[in-house]
Amino acid sequence: MINSWEKTFIFRQPSEEIDVRLDKFLSDNKDVSLSRARIQNLITTGAVTVNGERKKPSYQPKPGDRIKISFLPKSAPLEIPEDVKFGLLYEDNSIVVVNKPPGLVVHPSAGHYTGTLVHGLLYRYKNLSSSGDPIRPGIVHRLDKDTSGVMVVAKSDRAHDFLSNQFKKRQIKKSYLTIVHGNVDKKKGIIDLPISRHPIKRKEMSVSLLKGRAARSEWEVASLFPLGFSLLRIRLHTGRTHQIRVHMAYMGHPVVGDAVYGYGKKWWNQKSLTMKKTRTFVKRQMLHAELLGFVHPDSLQYVEFEAPLPKDMGYLLQWLSKNQVA
Repeated sequence: MINSWEKTFIFRQPSEEIDVRLDKFLSDNKDVSLSRARIQNLITTGAVTVNGERKKPSYQPKPGDRIKISFLPKSAPLEIPEDVKFGLLYEDNSIVVVNKPPGLVVHPSAGHYTGTLVHGLLYRYKNLSSSGDPIRPGIVHRLDKDTSGVMVVAKSDRAHDFLSNQFKKRQIKKSYLTIVHGNVDKKKGIIDLPISRHPIKRKEMSVSLLKGRAARSEWEVASLFPLGFSLLRIRLHTGRTHQIRVHMAYMGHPVVGDAVYGYGKKWWNQKSLTMKKTRTFVKRQMLHAELLGFVHPDSLQYVEFEAPLPKDMGYLLQWLSKNQVA
């Protein structure tokens, strides 16, 4: 098994009492043995955290800061491409647009060394961009493991940089479909609440009015179901980690099947037989990236791509439409 490289440092002020940047502190550390450029890349991609939070390379550590660096060896997890199945929506000389199935991890990470979308892309394509992290060739953005839908992948570094710039400037159109608990009482609305790492549960995110980064989700009701569920279409104006899941839970309408921010087995087990039957259709969080729009790196024309609703969400919607009483 391939192991990730992981180490935690407790920062102590240098004797010279000077300010030290995060990237310089790590690149100068003999226990790390990585170039400053590589360190900067790891910081921007989230492989470096300070007290459980992501920081910029220019961040100046404070005495007592717990700095954790965790990454996979550059080439080891990608040495053997695999025939991983995923949907293909479009491809040309510069980009590939895929329909990621639910349950598929996008790129290698600790605990996911094989069977990722990246392994499948390498199996199918000889050339993918290398502008991002070396273990994420072609990956411009990502979806959670249990979120399905459309993703764009870059074949060249030029296309990667062109697309990444649009994501950074929030010029990408992103639309999702999700099934949530409860009947939403308004037709549409906007959640404009900042999100940050949860103060206690470090693997989770939460709304944080003081420390959070701007997060804006625009939603509208597509369908309401008598059993007590709603189908929402959500447009993201930002791209924070778990943004839709956190915002929906904060609104009081968590995503169905979300084991982290939603309702677990105990909630379902207290319900009627019809509701218990409903749960059999829910094997993951009911969240689907249905549309992605951007300016194409070659034509410089705006293009949109849509991913069809996955079967599991379709079956659940059919069941909800047929059952009127809980």
